[in-house]
Amino acid sequence: MIRIVIAEDQRMLLGALASVLDLEEDMQVVGKATNGEDAVRLVHLHKPDVCIMDIEMPGKNGLEAAEEIKGTGCKVLILTTFARTGYFERAIKSGASGYLLKDSPSEELADSIRSIMAGRRIYAAELVDDAYGRENPLTEREKEVLLLIADGKNTKDIASELHLTNGTVRNYVSIILDKLGVSNRVEAITRFKEKGWFR
Repeated sequence: MIRIVIAEDQRMLLGALASVLDLEEDMQVVGKATNGEDAVRLVHLHKPDVCIMDIEMPGKNGLEAAEEIKGTGCKVLILTTFARTGYFERAIKSGASGYLLKDSPSEELADSIRSIMAGRRIYAAELVDDAYGRENPLTEREKEVLLLIADGKNTKDIASELHLTNGTVRNYVSIILDKLGVSNRVEAITRFKEKGWFR
């Protein structure tokens, strides 16, 4: 019997997932969590084989929770709406055995759990294409500048914090906008966030 803990902050979806998996003859849902902290606690308490983890949850998110339960022997399957390259890369680093999107067919979920239990890794195809086709184009310094912009700092503040001239900061900003294919600072921050590149 494959023992499963599900972490999902939308209660209706949490109940539906549990019901669907409990119908499988070889699966049993032993715990349900609505946030990352509870997921970690339930994994330690029930010692399940698999934890199905949403990413964006209140408190501790699914990627942080996945990192915490690494090494417990419980395999993590990320199930999320977000097809973001940065999230996918972090999930792999945290040791997740699978990353599926919520719009996948329900029978795919049970099959994926069995595959993971057999030692395979299951990743949504579109994410694999994205992750290996598009890396973060910004250098460390450009990323530093963008993070300061995201913190609400202006050109002068950034220049003094990074010991650069105002002109150099403006150059960095135009390179960032160009690389991200956007026309202003707000769009640059949004694009960077959407890709999950903020760490």
